[in-house]
Amino acid sequence: MDNNALIRRIIRSKETYMLLLPGVIWFVIFAYIPMYGLTLAFKTYKANLGIFGSPWVGFEKFEYVFRDPAFMESVWRTIWINLGRIVFTFPVPIILALLLNELRMRRFKRTVQTIFTFPHFLSWIIVASVLINFLDMQGMVNGIIRMFGGDPVNFLGNTTIFRPLLYITDNWKNAGWTMIIYLAAISGIDTEQYESAQLDGATRLQTMWYITLPGIMNTIVVMLILATGYIMTAGFDQIFNISNAATAKAGEILDIYIYRITFQSAADFSFSTAVSLFRSIVNFALLLLADRICKMLGSEGLFPPIRKAARARAKGAA
Repeated sequence: MDNNALIRRIIRSKETYMLLLPGVIWFVIFAYIPMYGLTLAFKTYKANLGIFGSPWVGFEKFEYVFRDPAFMESVWRTIWINLGRIVFTFPVPIILALLLNELRMRRFKRTVQTIFTFPHFLSWIIVASVLINFLDMQGMVNGIIRMFGGDPVNFLGNTTIFRPLLYITDNWKNAGWTMIIYLAAISGIDTEQYESAQLDGATRLQTMWYITLPGIMNTIVVMLILATGYIMTAGFDQIFNISNAATAKAGEILDIYIYRITFQSAADFSFSTAVSLFRSIVNFALLLLADRICKMLGSEGLFPPIRKAARARAKGAA
């Protein structure tokens, strides 16, 4: 496509580009321009000189990062916690969407969907407060245990229970919201497939397994790839509010480590920027790796082969 044809195409679709313009401007101002701050990872930050004037030190900060034992511990802890999220929280919204789709009473279906979605709008501060009221030594659960003559359990100070609490609260708060994405994908499945299945005598479970689930498989794959790309990131708000002094070590993921070295000790913004840059690079690599693996397994992945689709459309037009 030559430049003149491209300009004509843009002019022809100017309304669409005008709608995109505010979002593009927002990303440029708040996402792309601040990327220059990543150069701080290769400098020794001096407040009086600012980011631009601070002296370059190359990879010196990264050498300090990889020599810190607490850094490597936080990396592995982050990976294990967020791999657990993929195992224990990723399938939950899919299951909820499949089950909710089978409900035939519309009013009850809307009520259930509202109940599942509502916790998403609560901040993790509120969720942590609710958790404390339920599981504290003087909370409701321990009150019931005492009522039946048992000894109270320190749920919030137990490092063994800490990770299951993360997965349970994550499911309670976010599963209903993510479920909406899968319900939207289900609504795009051709209804004729369900009618044919009914004529063939398929049960509702068989219909769910052989029609609904394959129909949303591309959406599941995309969501799985995106979740893989957040393995080194997800969880700061939740862990920061739920953890305490007793579980601080068990909950020190990479984001908490960055927060600690930046705000709870002698601030070294170059050091924390180096850690953040490392985290972003690993996330990006995991995203590309997950996309590649999904394509090897036969899925379209995040970036479907555009050239093949274009050739198919060209043949159809011919």
